[in-house]
Formats: sequence, C-alpha cells, structure tokens
Amino acid sequence: MRGMKNQTHSLIDEIYRRIDHGTLNPGDAIDENELVATFGVSRTPVREALLQLEAVGLIRRLPRKGATLYRPTLEEFLAILEIHSNLEGQAAGLAARRLSATGAQALEQAVLACEEHAATRGDEDPDGYYQLNLRFHETVALAAGNPFLHEMVKTNARKLLAYYRARYRYAGAITASAAEHRAIAGRIVARDSEGAAAMMARHVQFDQVTAMDLLAALA
Repeated sequence: MRGMKNQTHSLIDEIYRRIDHGTLNPGDAIDENELVATFGVSRTPVREALLQLEAVGLIRRLPRKGATLYRPTLEEFLAILEIHSNLEGQAAGLAARRLSATGAQALEQAVLACEEHAATRGDEDPDGYYQLNLRFHETVALAAGNPFLHEMVKTNARKLLAYYRARYRYAGAITASAAEHRAIAGRIVARDSEGAAAMMARHVQFDQVTAMDLLAALA
C-alpha cells in the first residue's frame, strides 16, 4: 500500500512539473499509457493520481475521451482569477506581517533575478522569465507562514499558469512585471500589509479583454 501511495505522489508531482514548465497545457490529453511506461507502474496509481487531480479541479475526465488538463471557459477563467487574486493578495498581506530575515533575503533574490532578466533580455525568453516569476510568487507565499494557504495558492495558480505564461509574450510585459515585483516586495518589507495585499491582487488580475485574448491564444 505504501508503495502505491508513493507512486501516486510521484505521478502527481510529475504532472505538476509538466504544468509548471508548460509541457502540459489546457486541453491537452494526459496519456495514461505514457505515464505507465515512463514510471514503470501499473494503471492503478496512474488512475488514482488522475482522480486526485480531478478532485482539485486540475483535470477533467470524460467518458471514452480520457483525461485532459482543465481548460476554463471565459466565465470560469474570470471566476478562478477572482479567487486567485484574493489568495495571492492574502499571502502578500500575511508576508508583510510575518516576514523573517531569511524570507526577506529570499524575496530580494527573487526580485533581483526578475529585474536582471528584464534588464538584460527584455522581451526575450518569456518562458525563462516565467520560471523566475513562479519563484517570486512561491517566495511570497512561503513568507506568509501558512502552509494551507500556500497549497491553495499553488493549486489554484496551476489552473491559470499557461495563461500567465502567455501574457509574457506581449511586448513590455516582462519589464512591467519585474517593476511590479519590486513594488510589491517594497510593501512587504515595509510591513505594509494592506498595501502589499492590494498591490499583489492587482498584479495577478486581468481585465476581461486580456482574458479573452489569452484564452483565444491557447485555444
């Protein structure tokens, strides 16, 4: 039993990794046969992993069509985004209240990495910048000191990652993002909980027109 549980966790982690790195995008089919062959496991842990991911809304399984990564409608996208901006804002607000010396150092390093990319590469390598963006948001969520909130932020974010990644293909988006990261970090370090929360919520929000553009781009 322990062996199958470990296999299931490994499979879930692999699917998360593929989402985070953009090799698995909304609407993509999840190939059970490929997972069985890659991990050398039976179908049982594969199906258990898919059931767990379905339970948190990351995949959808349809009769005779198998599992696909969740692709939201516009209405669903905006609803998820509303929740996500609140979660991210709450994390930033708590981080401002609870930031440790170690957390402050990690936050500064994450911001500097984003700024260096923006300064040296501009609009080039949006996928590379997005990994730095993930690191920044992960650092803020960890600094909030609430593991349950941290997991909620990560799970909800994975429903939107492909769309956030696509946003960085727009001219000037990387430079703007890095500047916003610096401003958010400044509010956190200054212990301005309300300011950090409001700034972070705005940072992760899209207007409806942008959301429509991004959904169309990944259709």
